[in-house]
Amino acid sequence: MERGVGFLWNTFGASSLLVSASRNKSPYSNAPWRRHDIKGEIGEIRVCTNRTCRRQGSLQTLETLSGLAPPNVTVKSCGCLGRCGAGPNLAALRDDGGGVILVGHCGTAARSAEIMMGLFCGHDSDDTAAKTSLEALALRKRAETESEEGNFSQAELLLSRAIELKPFGGIHILYKNRSLMRLALGNCLGALEDAREALKFAPKYHEAYICQGDAFLAMDQFDSAEKSYLTSLQIDPSIRCSKSFKASTTRIMA
Repeated sequence: MERGVGFLWNTFGASSLLVSASRNKSPYSNAPWRRHDIKGEIGEIRVCTNRTCRRQGSLQTLETLSGLAPPNVTVKSCGCLGRCGAGPNLAALRDDGGGVILVGHCGTAARSAEIMMGLFCGHDSDDTAAKTSLEALALRKRAETESEEGNFSQAELLLSRAIELKPFGGIHILYKNRSLMRLALGNCLGALEDAREALKFAPKYHEAYICQGDAFLAMDQFDSAEKSYLTSLQIDPSIRCSKSFKASTTRIMA
């Protein structure tokens, strides 16, 4: 057994399945598994960013999967998973540390989206959801560029188009980002509404609580703002030292 695969067996105590796709074939067309083969929910995806997989495009895979993942799924980088010639490789892990699915040949954005749909939407998911989610992600990236250039109205428009697509994953990020744009444009109520929408999809999304607090603060609702900020801290205490969080809470702490 190869070293990376053995590591997964020893650490998670579960049988591992390798789903490899040829360069011109979907990894789900004749895959020897179905979504129900893994009992329990997938809670984490690890993408190998070791040298070989990195050269094969794993950093793009990591970025794409991070943008497409449901809010309850963590996507992170990891070391070698074995079978380097079949990379970039990723591992999908159950919440309880049980079953593991190893997937190879994940070197493009389209392949990453296809894999994500297969893992969470089932074996028979069509290409429409994957394409729609990738389109929404591309719109989000364009909106981020517009925001950096101070074009908040254009960024809001792009994010609204992305939300209308109803992508599989990342919808909470879209609402959070549009909340930021609306607040920058002086639309406090719209910003608050979007922050709340983000929290409906991702109740433990600390960035959405910060956006909610910022909207309350802009409306001089200091008690509600403080409550939102404290909730974000409870979810992720590490943000206490961040410059952005300190800037948001300055008026309340004064």
